[in-house]
Parts: sequence; C-alpha cells; structure tokens
Amino acid sequence: MDAIGIIVEYNPFHNGHLYQLNKVKELYPNSKIVIILNGYFLERGLISLETKEEKTRLALIYGADLVIELPFVFGSNSADTFASSSLYLLNKLKVKKLIFGSESNDITLLKTIAYKQLESGFNQKLKSYLDEGLNYPTALNKAIGIELNNPNDLLGVSYIKAILENNYDIEPITIKRTNDYHDTKLNNSIVSASNIREKLNNNEDISKYIPEGELVDINYDLFFQLLKYKILSDNELDKYLTVDEGIDKKLKKVINEVNSLDELINSIKTKRYTYNRLMRMFIHILIGLTKKDRESITTPEYIRLLGFSEDGSIYLNTIKKELDIPLVTKYTHIDSIIKDYELKAAAIYKQLTNEDVIKFELNNKPLKKSF
Repeated sequence: MDAIGIIVEYNPFHNGHLYQLNKVKELYPNSKIVIILNGYFLERGLISLETKEEKTRLALIYGADLVIELPFVFGSNSADTFASSSLYLLNKLKVKKLIFGSESNDITLLKTIAYKQLESGFNQKLKSYLDEGLNYPTALNKAIGIELNNPNDLLGVSYIKAILENNYDIEPITIKRTNDYHDTKLNNSIVSASNIREKLNNNEDISKYIPEGELVDINYDLFFQLLKYKILSDNELDKYLTVDEGIDKKLKKVINEVNSLDELINSIKTKRYTYNRLMRMFIHILIGLTKKDRESITTPEYIRLLGFSEDGSIYLNTIKKELDIPLVTKYTHIDSIIKDYELKAAAIYKQLTNEDVIKFELNNKPLKKSF
C-alpha cells in the first residue's frame, strides 16, 4: 500500500488545494494521501485564517487519508526548517512520493538548484551576500547563480534538499500551479491564497474561491498590544528565536513611537528584515520560543495524528510496527517541550481569534472521516 505526501498550510483552504488533491487522486488512484499540516502560525509569519481543526476537517472531506500535525516550533521557521521537519515526518510514515505545487513545473531545474545549495562552500557564499545586507531570496539567487523568485519553487528546492541530505527514499513530484502567487487581482475560480487574503482585506466576497470553510477573525490590534507589552517588559529580547543582530535594541527604541503593527513593521523594515521575517520574529517573541529551547530540538519527537479516513487507519496499521517514534492521538499521552510550545501557540491564537482551540488541543481525539 503506497502513500503520497503533501505538505500544506491551508491559509485558507481554497479551490487550488482542492485541484491538487483531485489531481493526486487522478494520478495515483490506489495510493493513500498523507497530509503534513501546519497549524496556527505559519512559515511566512502569518496567522492562520482557519483553525487547525477546521483545516483537518476540510482535508479529510476532500480526499486526505491521514492528517499529521507539523508542530509550531518547526512550522513557524524558515523554509528549510519547515521542509526538513515535514520530510522527517513523511519518511517516518513510509511515504514514497512527495507532491507539491510548482510555478516552473521543472523538477530537473529544482533538483539542479538543490544540488548547488549542497555544494561545499555554498553556505559561506550565501552568508557573504547576506552580510552585504541583501534579503535571503536575493542572496540565495546570487549564491546559486540562477534566478528563482517563485515561492513554491523555492519551497520545492527546500523539500528536495531535505530528501537529498537525509537520503530519504522519497521521490519529489511537481504539479503545475494554475495561478500566480504574486497576483492579488485575478478573479478566476482558482487564485492564490495571497490573492484571497487581499480580497478579504478589501472586504470582497471570496465564496467563489473556496469550496467551503469557516474563517476566523484575527485581532491584529490585540496582537500589537500583546507584542508591545512583551517588548517593553522583557529585557532579554535577544534570547528569542530570530531576534538577531541588535534588532532587539531597535525594537526597544521605536516601540513607544508607534501605535499599530503596521507602523512598527514600517519603522524597522529593511531589505534584510522583510515583512515575513519580522512577523515570524514577532510571533516567536509573543509565544516565547527561545533560541536555547529551539536548539535543543533537532527533529519532531512524535507523530501527532489529527485526522484519518478508514483507508488511512488501514495504512497506519500496516506500518505501525515500523514506527520508531511515538504515534500520538491525545496530548495527555506525551511529555515534550514541543507539545508545550504547541499549547502556548494555541493559547495565543485563542486570544487573537476567540476560537476555543484549547479544547481541541487538550480533549482532541483525531477527527474521523465518516462519509
């Protein structure tokens, strides 16, 4: 029994995700679909427009057989960390194929770039460009000598690197993206998540772009107030993950001069410190993820099952004896710093959205597809 892996954030779940699931089922009708799902706070520093429970429910409705949690400590990090931890879980689950959306749909090109990044001396070359003040994507393009600006292609390279570095028996396969991530104006039935988020910001109707789903209201004013209190009250901001190179002092300097999250970002944003990087840093400060704790965690310590279909349950039973890390269905069954941070993330998300996600985290039994 084969399994196909898909790594997702669903922010929100839209017609493009539905297209991807249907395409996988069309291409591999006898394979089971294993979803690695990022939760409340996402790789690009965004806050999820749908709860973890809602995203799990939608994944199961539209074709997933297993939905596995990507913990906050890995999912709120850079693309390479996001990718490597996701591939670690897929490998543990004996998945043999990884399918991801790609703007270029050129797996040969993406593999070439991945190999270049693994060459001796590449990291030093990249660091030299970063030291010049370039942001990561620009520095990366200069270091590899190939221009690649599409976000899903870049993430795909991170997936391939993780496979190569760890010698995983997983084949990376692309599906051509049917929309442009950067285009926020298209009105086709399939548009990017960023397009949908822009339409939401403009109070436009998005019903034609999502098959269904309950979106949350995120209180960014409260986010700013909580963050402001943390910045003012904590004298060791540089202990938190991604607070680097003296930006803690800049935060202390400007925090009383700004009155909103946008003002704060605009006051410290540079080529090096992009919007996404700053938002990721703010989330780490707010939730309290320290560099020390993050360095103590190298890989996921357990596999948390969020949801399953009948076929997914059968697949799990075929591989259960081969698993060498715990399969967790309830948090009461595990003691881990990774779990502790997941609950902290859920607590902050609850404050920002008024969604009772703590109940789901603590009392959850995996959702079962019963239709």
